[in-house]
Amino acid sequence: MADDELDAIRARRMAELQAGGGQNQPSPEEQAERQRQMSDMKNSILSQVLDQSARARLNTISIAKPEKAKMIEGMLMQMAQSGQIQNKLGEDQLKGLLEKVSERTNKKTTVKFKRRGLDDSDDEF
Repeated sequence: MADDELDAIRARRMAELQAGGGQNQPSPEEQAERQRQMSDMKNSILSQVLDQSARARLNTISIAKPEKAKMIEGMLMQMAQSGQIQNKLGEDQLKGLLEKVSERTNKKTTVKFKRRGLDDSDDEF
């Protein structure tokens, strides 16, 4: 490429950046469209790898624990794209996958009782 051509390309690119305000972020409409496409793709992949009962269980989980459901959906999509899933998964296989995820993200719940001082006002009566 000659220097003249390179300068012309640079000038054109600079004009495009100035006209667009130099923003590389897509418009809200483009973001919504991209998010809708991603959601459609996710739903189509999940419908291909899960049978009806497993899909219903995953939807129930997404209502109760959305972060866990998103983690499972991501794992299922990754497994499907890498070819680890050959047939549709049933509810039992999904339960097994859920147990594995629960073991990995095992959170211990502790309950602490905060006791007040020794105020025995019941003894007065």
